[in-house]
Amino acid sequence: MLAVLCEPVTQLEASPFQLDPSDELPLGLQLSWRLRALIRTGELAAGERLPSFRKLAEWAGVNVGTVRAVYEGLEQDGIVVSRHGQGTFVAEGVEAVPQLEEIASEALRRAEEAGIEPRDLAIVAMACASLPDEESEVLEVRQELRRQIARLEAELATHTAHLQADLPTAPRRAVAHVAGVEELEQTRDTLIAQLAAAQHESQQEVRERARRRGPLGRAMSRWRAQP
Repeated sequence: MLAVLCEPVTQLEASPFQLDPSDELPLGLQLSWRLRALIRTGELAAGERLPSFRKLAEWAGVNVGTVRAVYEGLEQDGIVVSRHGQGTFVAEGVEAVPQLEEIASEALRRAEEAGIEPRDLAIVAMACASLPDEESEVLEVRQELRRQIARLEAELATHTAHLQADLPTAPRRAVAHVAGVEELEQTRDTLIAQLAAAQHESQQEVRERARRRGPLGRAMSRWRAQP
């Protein structure tokens, strides 16, 4: 589809909406992608009026129903807006990225130099884009671990009087570095162990104080502990 979007100018002199009937992609999808490309590159600017259903159908070589369906899909995605009695316009909030065409053209040029078909380039590009970004996933995991560690540290701060001297601690690093997932998990697990021990110590202390109190004190303690 990159080939369809970035055809040589000589093939598009008649109309920038010209489609390729021999392409395996449905004409409606070709037209949707062509319009998206023209809008995202700024060739169709925000607020600019798009061709009428009938005119675009004539230029693209499709029926009016196909154009209507394409416009409706673009409107659902917030790319265009329809105004009753006026037509369809590029949405004001759409941000143009003119360098997109340059990037696509450069990729096609390099593919041609390497003897790679534009369709193969497009297929691989789409496949790569649909795969999860491992680095992003790792970053999300690290961020979640840091949030867990922050919550544990905040809760642990309320039990400082009950921290035991022999509690496990995370290993210290001599050199400053960015903590990885494994290290953060170890820190989190250490804090969980410290918090569990501190909470146990606090509960023991409460029970011991209650044991030392008389009947009235124990009754008040039970009353205060009620929900």
